[in-house]
Amino acid sequence: MLPSSPFVLEEFIEDCTDYYGVPPRPHWVTTYYGGHDIKLILHRFASNIIFSNGLRDPYSSGGVLENISNSVLAISTTNGSHCLDILQAKETDPDWLIKQRKIEVAIIKRWIVRSYIDLKALKK
Repeated sequence: MLPSSPFVLEEFIEDCTDYYGVPPRPHWVTTYYGGHDIKLILHRFASNIIFSNGLRDPYSSGGVLENISNSVLAISTTNGSHCLDILQAKETDPDWLIKQRKIEVAIIKRWIVRSYIDLKALKK
């Protein structure tokens, strides 16, 4: 159905530049986000992030599945799927989802309390 064709980066850049007037930046993502060692980058520069992974979701295999630091956390559930925990709560939500949301809210509350403590300490 789709015949194979070689990918030639130089031709691709030329075609994009001709068509859109902007050349693509093929290494931008790894340069900007540090994608060659995302765990190291997150450990050095990130804070207050929850990576929520529903392991039924095929995207989870590319997700952050372990805690990186005390404030870059991975929460995984066997039954969940993409963004399920951030949908509006319903009476029919299963117990595991209710528990996951409570854990996430507790973590965020701790971060907010810590932020206020830090702000007060700076004002002294």
